[in-house]
Amino acid sequence: MFKIKRTSFGWAHFMLFVLFSLTVRASMQMVPSDPGTRGGPPGAGGTLPGLTVKESKFFDEGKDAFEEVQSVTGSVPGTEAGLGPRFNSNSCVSCHSQPAVGGSSPATNNPQLTVGGTNIVPFFIKEGGPVREARFKYVDSNRSVRDGGVHALFTITGRSDAPGCNIAQPDFLAASGADNLVFRIPTPTFGAGLIESIRDSTILANKTANQAAKTALGISGHENREGNTGTITRFGWKAQNKSLIIFSGEAYNVEQGVTNELFPQERDETPTCLFNATPEDHMNYEETQPQKISSDAVNFGNFMLFLAPPTPIALSASAMNGKALFTSDAVGCALCHTPSMSTSTISSAALNGKTAALYSDLLVHHMGSLLADDIIQGSAGPDEFRTAPLWGIGQRKFFLHDGRTSDLLDAIHQHKSSGSEASDSVKTFDSLSPQARQDILNFLRSL
Repeated sequence: MFKIKRTSFGWAHFMLFVLFSLTVRASMQMVPSDPGTRGGPPGAGGTLPGLTVKESKFFDEGKDAFEEVQSVTGSVPGTEAGLGPRFNSNSCVSCHSQPAVGGSSPATNNPQLTVGGTNIVPFFIKEGGPVREARFKYVDSNRSVRDGGVHALFTITGRSDAPGCNIAQPDFLAASGADNLVFRIPTPTFGAGLIESIRDSTILANKTANQAAKTALGISGHENREGNTGTITRFGWKAQNKSLIIFSGEAYNVEQGVTNELFPQERDETPTCLFNATPEDHMNYEETQPQKISSDAVNFGNFMLFLAPPTPIALSASAMNGKALFTSDAVGCALCHTPSMSTSTISSAALNGKTAALYSDLLVHHMGSLLADDIIQGSAGPDEFRTAPLWGIGQRKFFLHDGRTSDLLDAIHQHKSSGSEASDSVKTFDSLSPQARQDILNFLRSL
């Protein structure tokens, strides 16, 4: 009988084979996943570097106004007058607080659950968020007349500081049943002053750059414009707002119901629900301190103007590879999510000639049937949205215009549907190895 002698050479090869098999199996079993909202310091909420002493004072005054709580007449201790008659929340910070003042929808403890009065909390407002506003697509049941406007969730009916007011909340259940209800969540305002300071010509030059790569992936996109001046608008989910001041005044009137010098009329003029002279927010003519003279709407604009962009964390080896993939023309993510653009010649040194690492082209793109909200704003059509800036996404909880998901991987996949300019990029993303896809997710969460 012969014995087979196991040599050390053969045993070494056997062990290498086992290790290789285990590595291949582990690679095959790996499933990319969103690493989730990262912990640690916010890395956001502070001022742009280089502000003058006076600019810093205006920033502080703006932040104070941003954190104010509104009541109807100001009779509630610690509040300012102007809330309602219809509103979505009672302060700016209630919608813009994650991960710091000025950010996006709070990660927990949705403030829209505690508005008071006799309001019934709509079915789509949940404890875990997000903060939402509601829009109706059409005015009539025949869907022949477009609406598109914000229908405030709450009223001041039943509040102790609004005696005699009796108006009803919109019928959101009926609107939902008729497929006439869509949502928006708050956009973060970090780095907004840098975005405002980018020239139209810079946006247009970026639009025409890398045309071959964009054409190969079916990417086009176009700017939205202000109707009278013809200049590029850039704020909001459909890039529908021109400037931070307009953005502030509109939000003050729509979200809190506060009339102001930009939007001086109440959205509901039921006589028994009008308690203040209008505009409720206005320039303080009798003040002598410069930063106290401005209205709240102007103060909000100053706060956002000088609010620094989020600070990304140091890249791991995985995130570094993810960045290379994300910015490659082959995958194509950065063909819309432009890594950076430069500001122009601005009167404030803190904003002049700076690089804004926003990861957006500030254009609107067709995002397909899956994301379409059937709302038209300016030249942004029913399925078009502004490329969302990605700076700060590492600490953002809710994604897409309506906050439908908290999973970054799911948000990427929802970019792919019939008519979406992002479909081919998502296909390419899905064709990458599991580790490569994870690297991209890790990179995004580093921002």
